[in-house]
Parts: sequence; C-alpha cells; structure tokens
Amino acid sequence: MNNSSMNITVERSTRVSRVSTIVFCVAIVVLAGAPWWCPRGQLSMLVEFLYYLALAELWNLLAGYAGVMSLGSQGFIGLGGYSLFFFALLRGWHPLIALVLAGVVGLLVALPAVALILRLHGAYLAIASWVVAEVGRLAFTEVEALGRGSGKSLEVSIVRKLEFPFLTRDGTLYLLALVIAILTIALSYRLLCSKYGLALTSVRDNETSARSSGVNSFGLKFGVFVVTGAAMALVGALIYLTKLRISPASAFDINWTSNIIFIVIIGGIGTLEGPIVGTIVFFVLRQYLSDLGSWYLIILGALAVAIMLKMPRGLWGAFSSRFDVRLFPTRRCLVFLTSDHANAGSTNTRESALAAGSGEQS
Repeated sequence: MNNSSMNITVERSTRVSRVSTIVFCVAIVVLAGAPWWCPRGQLSMLVEFLYYLALAELWNLLAGYAGVMSLGSQGFIGLGGYSLFFFALLRGWHPLIALVLAGVVGLLVALPAVALILRLHGAYLAIASWVVAEVGRLAFTEVEALGRGSGKSLEVSIVRKLEFPFLTRDGTLYLLALVIAILTIALSYRLLCSKYGLALTSVRDNETSARSSGVNSFGLKFGVFVVTGAAMALVGALIYLTKLRISPASAFDINWTSNIIFIVIIGGIGTLEGPIVGTIVFFVLRQYLSDLGSWYLIILGALAVAIMLKMPRGLWGAFSSRFDVRLFPTRRCLVFLTSDHANAGSTNTRESALAAGSGEQS
C-alpha cells in the first residue's frame, strides 16, 4: 500500500525567471563599467536607449496596468527639463540637486493636474492629458528668463560640475540613466507583485467589478499617475541635462509620447518585458531606416498597425504565450507537491495551476 502526502504552496518564480535574474545581474555589472570601456558615441546612444526604456516602462505601468491612456507624457518631460534649467541655471544649484528637484516639481504639479484629468474617462481623458501638456508648452513660451520660445542653453560651468577625477560628464550621465532605468523596472516589478499590483490589474480588467470588491480604483489610478508623472519629470530633467539646450517646441513635443506608445505597443503592453523588447526594436529600426526620411515614419506606422492587428499583445506577448516564458513573472501559481513514501527514495511530482491574480495583460 502506498502512502502519499500532498503539499500545496504558492510560487511566483520559475526556472526561466531565476536564470534570467542571474543574467540580468551580470548584465548590470557589465553595463555599469561601460563608461570605462565604451566609446563616447555609443555611450551617448546607450543613454538615449536607457531614458526611452524608463519612459516606456512608466507609460506601460500607467496604461498597461492602471488602464489610464495618457497622451500628455511630454508635459511632464518638458516640465522636468525646464525645472532643471531653472534650478541649475537661474538658481546656480548643482545639476544633480536640480535633477532631483525636477522630480519633486513634477510630483507637486501632478497632484492637481491628475486630480483634474481623472475626472474624465476614455478618449476624453486622453485628450485632456494632451491639453494640459499644451498649456505647459504655451506657458513656458512666455517665461523670459528661460528664453521664451527660442529656448535656453546650459552654461559650460554648469556642465563641468558633472565631471569627476575618475568619471567624465558622459560617464556620469550614463550611470544616472542606468540607475533610473533599473530602478524603474525593479520598483514596477515590486509594485506589481504586491497586493496593489493585483488591485491595479483588477481595475484594468473590469473597474466596476473591482470597485464592487472594495478596490479604491480612483485612489490607485491617482497614485500611479502622480508617481509616473514625477518619474517622467525626473527622466525629462536627465534628457535635457544630456542635450544641454531646451525650448518649448522640443520639450513639449508630442513625438515624445508617440515614440513611447510605439515602443510599448510593439513590445507588448501590460508586460514588464514588452518595453524592453520594444525599445530594442525602435532603436534598430531608427538606426537602419532613419535615412529614408518620411518613409521611415510610414514604415513605423505600418509596422505598428500590422502588429496591433496580428499580435494585439505585442512581440513579447505573442512569444510569451507561445512558449510560456516570463522573465518577470507576476502571476501566482498553486504548486502541488506529491511525495510517494512507498519507495526508499521519495520522488516528487509537481503540477502548477494558475491562481487568482495576474499582473500581466491577458
């Protein structure tokens, strides 16, 4: 007679995710040393890649998980850039301090702006977010101290404050971009693995049902929108600390948001891996097709439409569904462990079933 017992546990990680964690840690160590082995031109490209990745992850958190389709990301990017110039150029503070304060300004502005925008829903919310960004653009065209519509440049003395005996200015900017991108991914993953991530997913999938279950949908959306707005302002400050010149037309350009949306849609909205894949695809396409002029934009648009029709969940979503691979698993699984004690060496068989609560787009 066989005596067996069954233990049930809840797990989130998989063998693939554990291996990918090791790979990512090794990659981070290698990338952290890039200022000392990477050529300057490629280092600048990596900085751009990292801040686009951070912006895409933030917009994905807002739209892919909170269900808030915003078209006003350029508003926070421009606000962060101008805040940096105000504190560093007009107040004379260290650019790193100005960078942090730009995020604080973004947080303070996001509080009333988001409270107003979230009174609307659907297309009206998207349009309202764009209108708020346009108001910001028009407002900064009237600020004489910051160059009005023609813009302003950072002085050389300010830029030199980013140079250290062991690190150049480009290296400092790169490490800042790397830290921001890593923190964006890590904190997003931490949030989605918590009870708030589960609540966000329920609000995205069916807000009425979530509210009937006791979820404070407005509070969740408000909190995520405010935090992502502050983070986008911080990234915007980094962008224009890199560019060294700012103007209302460039800082509040709708192309910032359109590029971010393209990256998330192509890669896979509602997944943490999607923006990574989308950013890689975006930069590869830009590298080889940007010389085609208007045809470059036509190809990007056609590719986006084709993927939305054939693969609504994006490249990573289709790949993940096909091979059941998740590098950042947020779904909880019930694991049944059955031990057969009839044999001298007990053997375990394992089965997994999806438990309630998935942080990924279904």
